[in-house]
Parts: sequence; structure tokens; C-alpha cells
Amino acid sequence: LHTTVRFLRKTGTEQRWLERHLKDPFVKASKQQHYRCRSAFKLLEIDDKLCVLRPGLSVLDCGAAPGAWSQVAVERVNALGTDPAVPTGFVLGVDLLRISPLEGAVFLSETDIADPSTLRSIQSVLPLGKADVILSDMAPNATGIKELDHQKLINLCLGLLDLSRSILKPKGTMLCKFWDGSEARLLQSRLKEHFQDVRTIKPQASRKDSAESYYLARLYRGK
Repeated sequence: LHTTVRFLRKTGTEQRWLERHLKDPFVKASKQQHYRCRSAFKLLEIDDKLCVLRPGLSVLDCGAAPGAWSQVAVERVNALGTDPAVPTGFVLGVDLLRISPLEGAVFLSETDIADPSTLRSIQSVLPLGKADVILSDMAPNATGIKELDHQKLINLCLGLLDLSRSILKPKGTMLCKFWDGSEARLLQSRLKEHFQDVRTIKPQASRKDSAESYYLARLYRGK
């Protein structure tokens, strides 16, 4: 009864969010297919169309919690070696939050990707200290101030681009989430300085009213 009363007292906004969440086909599909959250379908869609992940690749998943993107990466790069006919890949996930263990992935939980010491930890875990693909579904804690949240996320992406100089292999790939706003073009131009091909993607699994999109940057020019 107590729980029911609390449910009834939800604000209109909370109630609408809950109803939408419960009806969301990607939420239902994530439960049916045992993915940790609906965001798995964003990466699945991008990879199905653009082949970001292949067997044998080493992947760094930034902002990995709760681990849905790492689940997809483990499957797509054959990190468990379940298919002996193709190379075995590697998946490393990093997040400020705790991430429950996942077979086929290594996690650095409660770790700040922006901390300079984290680079050494990442390099010590990745095979040969390098990644073929950097994935980022990171997002800052939202303040509710759209432009401020946008700038914070752009700064996270720019920091990740700086990090890529030390760990991304030549011709490597970076996929990062951003929110629409005044600084998006700045991030895009910075990516174009370092990658030969940069495109914007809005997966169908991204909610229509969401400001999120992704930059897919391929063919890293680094040495």
C-alpha cells in the first residue's frame, strides 16, 4: 500500500516517463535478449550498418556502466573465442560507477577516465597497450541546464580525443555520444583533424525527443 501511494503521488512528468519507459520496445527487447539496458540497441544498429566492431579487435568502452555496450562488443569482437574460425578480440570497460562483472570483458570500475593515472591503467590492461576502437556512451550528471550539460559532454569527448593520441591504433575508430548545442561543430572539426572520415549518426533506438547523436570517426591519422 505504501508503495502504491508513493506511485500515485508521482508528478505528472515522472508518471509520463515511467509509462513511456514501460512501453518502450527497446526496454522490452533488452530484457528479452538479456542486455543490461536499452542502449545496447544503439550500438547494435550502428554496428550492423557500419561494421565498427569485428572479430579480433581490441575495444575500449568508456562510460561502460551498466555494461550493455561491452556486452555487444564482447559478442562482435569474439572476445570469448566462441568462434574458433575467427580471431579473438578484447574488451576493456571504464566507468566512474561500479560495473558488475561480465564474462569476456575486463572492467576498471570506479575509475575516472579523465584522471591522468587512468591512462597508465588502461595501457597496462589493453593488449600491447593499444585499442582498435574507442566507444563512448559517456554523459555527465545532468544539471537540467541544457547548454551547460551540452558543454560538459563536449568536454568529456574532447578529453577522450586527447586520450586517443596515446592509445588508439593508426586507422582506428572512435564512436562518441554528444548532445546538440553550440559546441558540437567544435568537436566535429577537432575529430576531422585527427580522422579521415567523420559522420553524424542518430540511431533509431535514440528516443525521438532526445538531443543525443553520435560522431563516428574512422581512420585515425595518428602514428
